[in-house]
Amino acid sequence: QVQLVESGGGLVQPGGSLRLSCTASGSISSINAMAWYRQAPGKQREFVAQSIGDHTNSADSVKGRFTISRDSDKNTVYLQMNSLKPEDTAVYYCNAVIQATGQSWGVNYWGQGTQVTVSS
Repeated sequence: QVQLVESGGGLVQPGGSLRLSCTASGSISSINAMAWYRQAPGKQREFVAQSIGDHTNSADSVKGRFTISRDSDKNTVYLQMNSLKPEDTAVYYCNAVIQATGQSWGVNYWGQGTQVTVSS
């Protein structure tokens, strides 16, 4: 069974940094895109950043502050978050399209989420 597990969330002061990690485990044949989304209280889940092959892209709201990177050997994606603002407070979710062993197509998976709180 394939699963995504996030870590690295917590409480940080404005201007601070955090690094989130998300590791995929299970019977994995290949991983296509890996991405981060977030959901603030009372708001819809929104896209943060994505890594597809050698390409990355991110939301305008985090450009220049957040960096997504990937270690394909470890099936892990990272989100380095710098210059954090109170409006970055949200539950951050890892997302990946994974082709499990024996399957001919990729399936969309979500992690359980990790809380990031930016407050003084």
